[in-house]
Amino acid sequence: MPKTNGEPTFSFASDNTSAPQPQGPSPAQRLLDWLQKWPHETISSKQLYQYAPRAVRSDRETAIKTAEILEQYGWLSRRKTKTRGWRVWEITRRPVVHPLVEG
Repeated sequence: MPKTNGEPTFSFASDNTSAPQPQGPSPAQRLLDWLQKWPHETISSKQLYQYAPRAVRSDRETAIKTAEILEQYGWLSRRKTKTRGWRVWEITRRPVVHPLVEG
């Protein structure tokens, strides 16, 4: 408790004056980076739950939403399946050194 002008000053835990820590890549970006190394042309939702990065496979909803984000940006395209409820995507591979979700 240093004193300035004769009055004590207090520091609280909520008074964080340090710069905010940079966030890591989003789950969609992590999945995209991981998919570039995936050896197959397609990936199913079951494979996402089992093999994807931990940030993506934390639960089913996160894995499906992340894949749908990549589908919106054109990195994945949905394939028709014989069984209702199954999800299979075809991976779009582009000649990009560091692919980004945004573009």
